[in-house]
Amino acid sequence: MKISTTNIEAVSVVRLEGNLDTTTSIDAQESLNQLIDGGASKVLVNFASVGFVSSAGLRILLATAKKLKVAGGKLRISNLNQTVTEVFEISGFSAILDVFASEEEALRDF
Repeated sequence: MKISTTNIEAVSVVRLEGNLDTTTSIDAQESLNQLIDGGASKVLVNFASVGFVSSAGLRILLATAKKLKVAGGKLRISNLNQTVTEVFEISGFSAILDVFASEEEALRDF
């Protein structure tokens, strides 16, 4: 999995590329924790290049959302493909997390 981070104003935008599964979720969690530990309070995870997300991937998103909430921050998710959208809907994560169709839409919500 490729993980890249850019800052757009006060928002840390994390773009994932590949599958977010048991193997890759560890690196994703470390990257997200480093951002938050470094002071990021507004995090947007863009899934435009993610083909699949497993329960391990969902767990890191939930842990990140909780960590940000405790710190007074926010997590936003954007650009889910149909497969990932189905996983979010079946698992109930689309109701738990703030999911947006596009990165621009998510950025406006911060």
